[in-house]
Amino acid sequence: MTPFRLGIWLRLHGVDIITMAGMGAIGLGIYFADPAPTRSFPLYFRDGNVVYPEFAYPLRKEIIPIWAAALIAFIVPFFFFTLFQIRRRSIDDWFTTSLGLLKSLITAAVFQVFVKWLIGGLRPHFYAVCQPRITAGYAPSGIGFANLMYDRSVCTGDHKQINDSLESMPSGHSTAAWAGLFYLALYFNAQLKVMGAHNPAYWKMVLFFAPMLGACLISGALIIDEFHNWYDVLAGAVIGICTAIVAFRQTFAAILDFRFNHLLLPRVTSLFHRQPFLPIAGRGPYFTYQPMPEYVSYDLPFTREGGWGYGPGEQMVGAPGDATVLNARTGSSMNNQASCSFGGRIGDNTTSPANRATDSDIGGGFLSQPHNTNARFWSDQAPGPSGNEHVHRTTEADSVPAHNMV
Repeated sequence: MTPFRLGIWLRLHGVDIITMAGMGAIGLGIYFADPAPTRSFPLYFRDGNVVYPEFAYPLRKEIIPIWAAALIAFIVPFFFFTLFQIRRRSIDDWFTTSLGLLKSLITAAVFQVFVKWLIGGLRPHFYAVCQPRITAGYAPSGIGFANLMYDRSVCTGDHKQINDSLESMPSGHSTAAWAGLFYLALYFNAQLKVMGAHNPAYWKMVLFFAPMLGACLISGALIIDEFHNWYDVLAGAVIGICTAIVAFRQTFAAILDFRFNHLLLPRVTSLFHRQPFLPIAGRGPYFTYQPMPEYVSYDLPFTREGGWGYGPGEQMVGAPGDATVLNARTGSSMNNQASCSFGGRIGDNTTSPANRATDSDIGGGFLSQPHNTNARFWSDQAPGPSGNEHVHRTTEADSVPAHNMV
């Protein structure tokens, strides 16, 4: 394996970095621009009652400023990416995972500022900021039916505050929180195998939901301090979750498939690096979901529970390859494990040692351990291909070392 080289990594991801910088500049420009539409709004009915009292809340100080929400959305995930390098031990993994987080945050931010700028909406404290001048001595005629509608020309408040109060939809706090913290939740699920083929420790489930709880609290604070309506917060959450899902899937080989969602997708060429860069022998320019001839440290997830890194533990069904790094013992090569994968479902004759063609069969589907002699039998015997012989079928092996698993 070729050691990590910062220069090569920057050339491979340089186009992304430049694009993100450009997106950030566009987002900042729109953020400081005046709202594009001229929005009409009602003030009073003919009887003097306020038409929309939900926009008449007082202006209060934000519980969580927007800069704090954005900082939390980046710093908290980045802290855990760094912490997990205790076992991942890969600068490439660290940098690339963090770059995926930035993709999610920046894309979500630009998306939401465009919607704010072009569509927007009234904040709950709009009337308090607008301070409309409708008195007996000064009563400009309204527009629309019964002249009940007005525009911002009747406002006498601060110009910047009025602009801000016209851009409620969607919530920037909610967008940033969910774009960063939902990405972290997906990372926890992948690295800790919260949803996998074994029953994990309960604290992993708690840790998986913790970022989403944080995103909910940040989002909900905007409703409490009357800076956003509930639908503004919901729209921001949808935007953030969508960008987090796409950014995570661009970075890793799967989202929920526990066999692959901890594996980085390769990038071997870019506009600034035309010659393919293949740092690991035997691996091509894209992820094939096929058995790997050898593995590196970050082919294994952070967790060691359920057999990851200790030999036969979780046995799977599904796509070709079935995360054959599960079969690798720490510090050894896949070639030394006498392992292979076979097609079909658990229990199919195709998964039996009697039916495999060679140890290099990669039909896909089920990870087999033909040399495991201490396995528990989930079905004592099953008919062989000829009907006269019997083949044993196994699940988790009793021979898995009793390590202190995390």
